[in-house]
Amino acid sequence: MGESMQSITNRLLRLSFGLGLALILSGVVQAAERVPQTSNDLPFYARLEAGFIHTDGEWAAIAFYRSPGCVRDDFNLLDFFDIPLAFGCRPADGPYMEGFGIYKGDPMNGPIQSRLQNVPGQTVPVWFVSWSDLQTAIVDGVLTIGELEGLSSLLVGEATFYTETLHPYGAAKQTMLSIDAWGYLEDGRKFAYQATEAHGLLRHVRIVFD
Repeated sequence: MGESMQSITNRLLRLSFGLGLALILSGVVQAAERVPQTSNDLPFYARLEAGFIHTDGEWAAIAFYRSPGCVRDDFNLLDFFDIPLAFGCRPADGPYMEGFGIYKGDPMNGPIQSRLQNVPGQTVPVWFVSWSDLQTAIVDGVLTIGELEGLSSLLVGEATFYTETLHPYGAAKQTMLSIDAWGYLEDGRKFAYQATEAHGLLRHVRIVFD
């Protein structure tokens, strides 16, 4: 789970750039204001990236901003960003999440804060796999959607409640990410998933099945 400071910096800079680019492409960015955004405006598919995976040591959680069916067969999910191709997936039933970004100054610096929550009536796909299975799958530095779907420990869930707050590097003075979600697995069990990052480090992950 270790990650160099340079790697953290590069990752967060790319995230800030990606969010700024997404909103510029959607034509809604103006300086110093609260800008509406949805998960369709983001240049990635899932909360999963090399060296920075939400795991409690037993399970790993992967929340999807778009339908898993959107992910290109040859795309490496560990790369996180898929610019501009991710923008091409806009589900017919609308985005999973909605919220806002607060921008101040140059939008290419990213928002000083971004907040998303599930659209009323919409659920957010959240997949869980055992950490040992996932570690084996990513040893080569590549994870495709087919490989993820093929893991024997995969548990597919739908979050009926999902909220995410991001203070990204390069724009916010105090960087952080907080996710709080709960819902149901395909087998009927409930799940709860919480994760907190601060200053480019994973601080807390809680995954519970009931």
